[in-house]
Amino acid sequence: MEYLSLVLFVVICLVLMSGYPVAIALGGTSLLFAGVASLFGAFDASFLNALPSRLFGIMNNQTLLAVPLFIFMGITLEKSRIAEDLLLAMAQLFGRVRAGLAISVVLVGALLAASTGIVGATVVTMGLLSLPAMLKQKYHPSVATGAICATGTLGQIIPPSIALVLLGDVLSSAYQQAQINMGIFSPESVSVGDLFVGAIIPGLILVGLYMLYILAIAFVKPDWIPKVEIDDENKLDLIALIKSLFPPLLLIVLVLGSILFGFATPTEAAGVGAFGAMILAIIRGAFNKAQIQQITQSTVRVTAMVFLILIGASIFSLVFRGFGGEELIHSIFSNMPGGVFGATLVVMLVIFLLGFILDFIEITFVVVPIVGPVLLAMGVDPIWLGIMIAINLQTSFLTPPFGFALFYLRGVADKVVTTAQIYKGVIPFILIQVVVLVLLSIWPELATELPKRVYSD
Repeated sequence: MEYLSLVLFVVICLVLMSGYPVAIALGGTSLLFAGVASLFGAFDASFLNALPSRLFGIMNNQTLLAVPLFIFMGITLEKSRIAEDLLLAMAQLFGRVRAGLAISVVLVGALLAASTGIVGATVVTMGLLSLPAMLKQKYHPSVATGAICATGTLGQIIPPSIALVLLGDVLSSAYQQAQINMGIFSPESVSVGDLFVGAIIPGLILVGLYMLYILAIAFVKPDWIPKVEIDDENKLDLIALIKSLFPPLLLIVLVLGSILFGFATPTEAAGVGAFGAMILAIIRGAFNKAQIQQITQSTVRVTAMVFLILIGASIFSLVFRGFGGEELIHSIFSNMPGGVFGATLVVMLVIFLLGFILDFIEITFVVVPIVGPVLLAMGVDPIWLGIMIAINLQTSFLTPPFGFALFYLRGVADKVVTTAQIYKGVIPFILIQVVVLVLLSIWPELATELPKRVYSD
């Protein structure tokens, strides 16, 4: 009967593809399977007795408090138009070099990723602000759209990322469960802060490789990225640059620095970020009654969606375990050719494919709790696994024809930009991300060494 767990997983994926609300699809389908199976003696309904304590655990989870705070921070920065001023200032700074605007897009995209952590918001914002300017400067549409989509997905990996907050919480539970299953009853823990620190070097490598690619294109195909003539509009205004660049940089340094130096937990740092974003918006005069209403409503809407999905995922994981799915997955992975490498490769491929049809929240709450304990019990480092999953999902969101980032940009791009040009533009960036995944596979220390040094006694 354990194969019913796989049937449950497939049916849930099909229901999600139909467009039915995710939380209801997860919880409703799972309860329906459990109810029918219990009538035929194939499911022990006592497994559901653990549901109230799980839901209370979600409500009482201090780590997950960071989610609404980071969402509030990102939406506040977006509504206060700080990103727009930042992009204009950076374009002026790099306007004197070839590919300066594209480099500005990458850097501002990275800063936005660190500020908002929301892929859709970053892609849409950069698409609205920078794409018309790049096309006006005669950039090839493929280069322009590729750079915007790729940098927009950096919100998956550059801390403080909501994806890393959720992954960190799920992997923490999976790591403790894996150790208990191995007979270790004083388990070590992994925190969201560990993932934040572990993501810094891979995130910087990605940003660096993006800029190297853009500079290479400017050198090899100068007609794709023409040199900009300096006029009065493009002259550098140092005071405007400092005003635009300093506040978001200070906010990011405060949030990440407080975590890195041990002054605050990720949840406390999220509070600092939310408060700092509110102060910046007040200084800019963008925190009136109407803005406050928009920001709070958007924050509540996104937060409610995340936690409802988490509740549905909790029901699914209980039913999946009740069908014996966890033992089945462990058996499959243990007998898989290639050992740990083979099992990890299969998991990465499955997550990559699921990234076409599921959002990162659904994958984090549904897939990771299933495969995480098994891989961690096989000796996989939890920090390395979290970073690999984040970059893997980032790559999936970029890959044609189903990548979410492509849909976001297509929705705001001018009609002169074809869908084929968007698809063509992201391919080099997808290859760059695959290269980073390979580098992390060869040298896991790129993700694991910095957390060891930062948190060593």
